[in-house]
Amino acid sequence: MSQVRIAVAVPGPFYSPLTYLAPRSIAPGSRVRVPLGPRQVVGIVLDAPVDDSLPADRLKSIITVLDAQPALTPEQLALGAWLCRYYHAPAGEVYFMLLPKALRTGQGLWKEGEPAWTLTEAGRAVAVDRLPPRAVRQRRLLQWFKAQETARLSALRTFMPDYREPLRRFVQQGWVKAFQLPCLPDRPLPPPQRHTLNDDQQRIVAAVALDRFNPHLIEGVTGSGKTAVYLALVERVIAAGRQALVLVPEIGLTPQMIECFEAWLQQPVVALHSGLNESERHCGWSRLARGQARVALGTRSALLGRFHDLGLIVVDEEHDPAYKQQEGVRYSARDTALWLGRQLQIPVVLGSATPSLESLHHAQTGRYQHHLLRQRAGTAQLPSLKLVDIRGEHIEAGVSAPLRAAMQAHLQQGRQVLLFLNRRGFAPVLMCHHCGWQADCPACSAHLTYHQTPEHLHCHHCDYQRPVPQRCPGCGSGSFVQVGQGTARLEAALAQQFDVPVVRIDRDSTRRKGVLAARLAQVHQGDPLILVGTQMLAKGHHFPLVTLVGMLEVDQALFSPDFRAPERLAQQIVQVAGRAGRGKQPGEVLIETRQPEHPLLQTLVNGGYGAFAQTALAERAAAQLPPYSHQVLIRASSPKAEAAQAFLTAVAAQCQQAEVEVWGPVSAPMVKRQGQWRYQLLLQSLRRAPLHQLLDRLLPWLWAQRSHRVRWSIDVDPQEMG
Repeated sequence: MSQVRIAVAVPGPFYSPLTYLAPRSIAPGSRVRVPLGPRQVVGIVLDAPVDDSLPADRLKSIITVLDAQPALTPEQLALGAWLCRYYHAPAGEVYFMLLPKALRTGQGLWKEGEPAWTLTEAGRAVAVDRLPPRAVRQRRLLQWFKAQETARLSALRTFMPDYREPLRRFVQQGWVKAFQLPCLPDRPLPPPQRHTLNDDQQRIVAAVALDRFNPHLIEGVTGSGKTAVYLALVERVIAAGRQALVLVPEIGLTPQMIECFEAWLQQPVVALHSGLNESERHCGWSRLARGQARVALGTRSALLGRFHDLGLIVVDEEHDPAYKQQEGVRYSARDTALWLGRQLQIPVVLGSATPSLESLHHAQTGRYQHHLLRQRAGTAQLPSLKLVDIRGEHIEAGVSAPLRAAMQAHLQQGRQVLLFLNRRGFAPVLMCHHCGWQADCPACSAHLTYHQTPEHLHCHHCDYQRPVPQRCPGCGSGSFVQVGQGTARLEAALAQQFDVPVVRIDRDSTRRKGVLAARLAQVHQGDPLILVGTQMLAKGHHFPLVTLVGMLEVDQALFSPDFRAPERLAQQIVQVAGRAGRGKQPGEVLIETRQPEHPLLQTLVNGGYGAFAQTALAERAAAQLPPYSHQVLIRASSPKAEAAQAFLTAVAAQCQQAEVEVWGPVSAPMVKRQGQWRYQLLLQSLRRAPLHQLLDRLLPWLWAQRSHRVRWSIDVDPQEMG
């Protein structure tokens, strides 16, 4: 029997799909089980070239086809092909990202809910005493059904383990009817809550055409009502019978955003993010794929889901670096959303109070439609920003005297205070008081952070942990000092100085499920309190009673070697400042600094983010940095520093091409991490095409150099230089 050759993407170190034999053609996007060495794995059939050079007797045959219909749609296959091509990523890694984990292991395509049965009108009309006296189980089961009306399988098994035969007779008689429960029960919808859009918001909603691709950038000050614009657009899409996807940068923002959307739309919103268990993610994927849900809200991976009829993509806080994947396939969800919108001919809306310089450049050159929301919604006013010069100041637990006095004044008026410190833990360094020894991570070029509760030392880069030593390894002294402060130390100090609750929100304090929601609920109760947190609080949250924001230790970001650091700092300051004064009372922002004359801080305080952005864009243009050029970062790591350096030196020798600048190799800002020495090579060009042509030529050579001594990766359009 003649067999056909098919291309199959499989997990593993293979840049291209592998060629297998099949008894017939198989629809692209279908899952198949195939042999791979001594194992059997799940693969995805692709419409891709096959290897015709190998004789058939050297090819393996597929074992079975897992899907009656393809798991991936043509639109998803096109998306996967673009991700492979643009980010130069292996086919297996890319296409498996498009499937829930359950489908990658060969489980059924659709996540089904629990079987259930309900009593029919005919069943209600049957009297229990009309059943034969000997039919004890039937009488008992019918009596139970009359009391329950509807019964799910788990409850039925508990009530009557030997239910099958009497239930089968009831179904035959038409007394009960079987059906499938939803794979996840819908939550009760919150009370309806809507707002009247102002003229500027209505103008933006009217400008977004739903029948074609048109990218829009909404630049709105914090609290200006960008979410209300998203809601109105999603409502239009639902009315047209299509689906909408809303992306947020962090999992912590999803609960309040989902509640907001469900209150406005009065229909359930599907959550898609890594904080869900695999059953929940598979269920959400299935409901969207079958058109059983109209709205999805999630983090960057939600963009890779399967949709029945997607009609709108919204990327909230589009500037956030969390939209760039930093491991595996290093894709940008924002840029991928724009490509997908063009393919599907649907609008893509980007929103931010502090747009990325790339997006502002595209808006200024006409690629995006640019919309401004300069006023806060309702009667709320923008907060005032003030620099607090702490040179020569006595700083007690990180809080200067002017900031402490302002905190007392706001708290006495029954308001809330937010203190932002972007460093978790108790203290960043544990040091010997006598010899100066410091607790360092054995696997990273970093100090171990001291945590007080429970007491231990912790590396926030590789997760290495160890007990606090009893004696100094350097001199044997037992006297240690904790240098610097983190959010835990700040929380402890404030609890002693103020007689109001101190609520800390960072990754350490909200690890357990439900803790973040509980702490946010405490803030929203409205009592005076001090809110302490990291960048988890920097964006998206609405705290109407917070009238004072204090920003601590921002100076360290002013001197970073990363050319994007000033942009990140400016965005962070504006976003954190935006948590103040969102209610009826005016807001105040105090920024502690030892660099009050620094141009970035002066520009932000006196001219706002827009003035900073124009200055930064001019500097980028003069230096020919993105968005006026394009970059690729090739990273290499090895247990031996010289091996990583030698590898990238060889790569640099392969990269001599017109229009492409080659910088390096140089050490990464954190040269050692998780026991690996890290180096990088930067490629830059004024045009994208020469970079991709170079990578197309370079990749076969790179894959031929694979070894256990050096690991390498390619990052197209890198957002971090570390």
